Amino acid sequence: MIDPIKIDGLASFTRSLRRLDADLPKTLRVGLNDAAAVVVDWARPRVPRRSGRAARSLRVASTGRAVRVRAGGARVPYYPWLDFGGRVGRGRTVRRPFRREGRYLWAGYAAKSDEVRRVTERALLDAAKSAGVEVD
Repeated sequence: MIDPIKIDGLASFTRSLRRLDADLPKTLRVGLNDAAAVVVDWARPRVPRRSGRAARSLRVASTGRAVRVRAGGARVPYYPWLDFGGRVGRGRTVRRPFRREGRYLWAGYAAKSDEVRRVTERALLDAAKSAGVEVD
């Protein structure tokens, strides 16, 4: 399984941006959301459709310290089964081959990891430039 991107010093960078301008951390968060949206855009057309709820449940969720791609929820409790497989149903009779790496989200991240890194880097550089910090 591919490792998620972890940015050392992101919390202190965000605090520094907040000291310069209260809106800059929001700008950074929106840029990081764009990086996560790359994975969502790759995965959404590949999710099986009956009602379309599973595909619509793919979304970007962010806080000041983390950006995630989320899927499923109360209306789509079967999404993990679609993505990873396993056995469900009465007597666990409905089978889907188990894939530890997943079929959609982690596969999308693996397929688009270079683009995700590029968009993440661009978001960090844009936030620094808009704060007036000179970046090479």
